[in-house]
Order: sequence, then structure tokens, then C-alpha cells
Amino acid sequence: MRRSYGEACPIAHALDMIGERWALLVVRELRLGPRRYSDLAAALPGIGPSVLTQRLRDLEGVGVLSQRTLPPPAAARVYELTPWGAELEPVFAALRRWGMRSPVVPLEGGVSADTVFLGLRAYFDTAAGAPWSATLRVRLEREVYHLVVDEGALTDVRRGEHPGEPDAVVTTDQRTFQAVLRRERSLADAVGAGALTVDGDEQAVQRLVDAAGTPA
Repeated sequence: MRRSYGEACPIAHALDMIGERWALLVVRELRLGPRRYSDLAAALPGIGPSVLTQRLRDLEGVGVLSQRTLPPPAAARVYELTPWGAELEPVFAALRRWGMRSPVVPLEGGVSADTVFLGLRAYFDTAAGAPWSATLRVRLEREVYHLVVDEGALTDVRRGEHPGEPDAVVTTDQRTFQAVLRRERSLADAVGAGALTVDGDEQAVQRLVDAAGTPA
């Protein structure tokens, strides 16, 4: 039996469904697209297999996520948010704003690759320079991300390969990409050192970096 607050309050009911430890972080890792069990385990190394299995079972049981099998040649079983589960997006936005203003707990420790791109989406500066448009593909070790900028706005960020040729393909590791986005390392320096490669329009990548806002 899953624990319940046993109240008719809608907040208590919501917490019955998503309030268990790790539940919202599992949802976070599905916000940019479907994931296999092994991908979720890699993105959340502290969760443990038994807890991850239970959270997936619980979230599927209440309709927050579902399972499906990808078509061949992948033929892999993946988890993805249901349309109702995706409606948690404003909850994450509110938690992000609230957590960033915490006067007590410093932000330290690692983050998943998805979190890097969710942060890019959240703090993208649409006022950075003249309007520009580009499609970019970013390869971070085992993960691939698809980004679309339209007239200066980041209109699409999702995980996975997508058809069509992008204007630029970035290949690097997560640490280097984070350092470049945070302005801790210039794009030119990362490229010059061979830590990051750009196949295609390097100016579009620089514009992406320039528009990568940071929270106040």
C-alpha cells in the first residue's frame, strides 16, 4: 500500500502522487523526452535500482508517465510523460525560482545533462543581440540534444536525434559545455584546446552562448 495523507485537500492529493523522495526528479529527467530505465539510472546515480523501479511504478500507476517500446532498430522500452504529467511544467518553474532564492542551502554538487539544457531553456536571453535563427545539435558524451532558435527565441529543446541537417553540430563533454555556457571558459578557447568541436556555423554556437542567461 502506498502511503497517503488521507485528506481531501488537492495539495495533499497531489503530494500523494508526486511527493515521495525522487519522484519529481524522475519526472524532471523525462521533461525533454523519453528515457530508458538505464538512462534514468545513469542520470540519477543516487537513487538506487529498487527505489527507481518503485517510483516508476508509482508514477505510471497514477498516470504521470507511461511506457512504450520504440520501433526497430532501437526496440527499447522507454518511459515518457503523459500529457497530464507534462502539465507539471509550471510546478518545476515555480520550484526553480523558489529554490534559487534559498537563503540557507548553497547550490553545490553535480547536475544531469538534462538539467543543463533545462537551465538553458529557462534562462535563455531573448534580448541578447539581434534576432537570429538556427538549428543546433549538441552531443554530450552519451546524450544528444536538439535545439531550435527562431528569431532570437529558443523555441525547442529536446533530447535525441532529429531528422534534417542542423546549422551546427557541437561535440563536447558536459563539464566543458557547462563552463562555456557559464562564461567560465570562452568558446574559442574550448575549440582551440580540442575540448569542443563545431561542425558548421560556429557563429550560431557563439550566439547560443551569448544568449545563455544566468539566474540572478
